[in-house]
Amino acid sequence: MAADNDPIIKVRGLKNAFGEQVVHDNLDLDVRRGEILGVVGGSGTGKSVLLRSIIGLQPPVAGEVEVFGEPTLDREETETVDIRKRWGVLFQGGALFSTLTVSENVQVPLREFYKDLDPVLMAEIAAYKVVMTGLPAEAGPKYPAELSGGMKKRAGLARALALDPELLFLDEPTAGLDPIGAAAFDELTRSLQRTMGLTVFLITHDLDTLYAICDRVAVLADKRVIAVGTIPELLALDHPWIQEYFNGPRGRAATASIERQERSSAEMVR
Repeated sequence: MAADNDPIIKVRGLKNAFGEQVVHDNLDLDVRRGEILGVVGGSGTGKSVLLRSIIGLQPPVAGEVEVFGEPTLDREETETVDIRKRWGVLFQGGALFSTLTVSENVQVPLREFYKDLDPVLMAEIAAYKVVMTGLPAEAGPKYPAELSGGMKKRAGLARALALDPELLFLDEPTAGLDPIGAAAFDELTRSLQRTMGLTVFLITHDLDTLYAICDRVAVLADKRVIAVGTIPELLALDHPWIQEYFNGPRGRAATASIERQERSSAEMVR
């Protein structure tokens, strides 16, 4: 069992490969309890592969992964049930089951881990999670095809939160959303993280998200994590990809946007 000051996720020497294509080689990463860690990297750096390795969907060629102080690799599924109950995952696009209603989608983890739970109680839990993520109560009986892109993301988030997890994995949660919808989702993520005491592992390309809610950022490049730190700490590094990513036009725009928000908040306080 991990102590409170131990990393909630610990990755050491991870290697992922698809045939001769090596995606990760000797990758190390720690995720601290209670933080929102953003994970960034160029196309092909294996951000989603890393997430899938941590949760056991992508067996690596080599390396070690611990979650909550317990190893997750090379174990029978029955041996990791108690670990998997303590995390929730929002896959890219929501990954909802099209033949199930929103409420039934949210109930999937409950049915997987608590088969004897009263169906009425399952429905009540699902209804609560739907509203918790900002969806209207009437979204519960609807099917994914009847939802907007932003609503699908929130429905997927409701399912990820069904078991009241300690650890939340988010894969590109704001991809495809307009700026207003993306900002609202960021605000929801931070609010849930604070009220539920979550640790969040967040893959994103969205610079606004990084600046707005991430406590630290991990940068994937050269088949490993080349740096982890706050954005100011990363900006002090001279790696060309980091400088291009954070100091490019979009990076400067995100910085300016956050600075404007901070000035506006300070003026409201005065």
